[in-house]
This record gives sequence, C-alpha cells and structure tokens, in this order.
Amino acid sequence: MTAEMYLPRFYVRQKFAMTTNRYEIIAANPDGSEGPLMAVAQQKRLAFKEEVTFYTDDSKSRAVFSFKARKKLDLNAGYDIFDEQRNQIGFFKKDFGASLLRSTYHVEGPGFTGTGQERSFGVALLRRFMDIPFLTIHFDFTSAEGGLLMSSERQFKLRDRYTVDVPDQRVDFRVAAALAVGLDALMQR
Repeated sequence: MTAEMYLPRFYVRQKFAMTTNRYEIIAANPDGSEGPLMAVAQQKRLAFKEEVTFYTDDSKSRAVFSFKARKKLDLNAGYDIFDEQRNQIGFFKKDFGASLLRSTYHVEGPGFTGTGQERSFGVALLRRFMDIPFLTIHFDFTSAEGGLLMSSERQFKLRDRYTVDVPDQRVDFRVAAALAVGLDALMQR
C-alpha cells in the first residue's frame, strides 16, 4: 500500500530566529538537487504544549499538516500528526528509558509501526558528555518487520540541514516531515 502523499527523498533546512526555529521542507529532484518547496514550519522555543504547524509557504495562509504534544510537561507524552482537516495520520514519541545512551523514538502511521535510533553509538555518547556543535546525527527507523522505513541524516553545516530518505512507500510524506522536524526540535532541548 502506498501512502496518500509519498515522497522518497526530501531535505529539511533549519533557520534560526530569536524566539523560533524555522524549517523549510524541500523535495529532492531525481538527480539529488533541490526541488520545489513542500512546506514551511515554525516551532516556538520553550513551548510547554508543543504544536508545530506546516504551511504551504511563507505567507502562512494555508496550513497543510501539523503535530501536537498530547500532554503538557510529560516527557513520555507522544505527538499526534494531523492532516489539513485535523484528522490524525500518525504518531511519534521519544522512548526516554532507551534514550539514556542513544536517542530512540517510536513512530506509527497507517499500515506501519517502527522504531528509530541514532545510528552511531559513539556519536550518541559524545553528544551526551561533550558539547560539540555540528555533529552529524543520523537516525534510522525500522519497521516491526525489520525493513527500513526512513532515515534522517544531519549534514555537517553551520545551520542544520537534513536529508530524509523514505524507502518504504507506506510512510506518508507528512508523517516523515513531522518526525524529521520533531527530531531536530526535541534533540535541542
């Protein structure tokens, strides 16, 4: 089954502002170059009940999907992912117990469940014990059956930029984009 909105590869580019993190979601062309802008989002820093809304462009005239925390100040609360009509299309949450040494997340969507964690145990340990900016951070999400659902790789750049590959066609672009932005936002806390 192919997701309603499937995109095999896209980029997430983060831009900093004083009180928010701004994200641009850009489709990848078959040759790997940047394609059209798919969505923009802003995340308020230190928001207690996190909600991130994705819009078609900078005018913010049309919201197309979002994710929102289920509870305030609950580290084990998850995030529901909604489509344009506010129908739930997915869910993700951090597994805080498993994340003590290596960040681990769970994701669900129509027809799949999966778990993702930092690819490199060494980088995970460095991040916890040393403040080294610009580390490359890679996450791989595998399905309950063991196949690769998606991966998110942070590039070594001054500003965060991620390449997100989605080989599993069951994973809706909106779920993958929400998860990729959520990983960045949650990792900065």
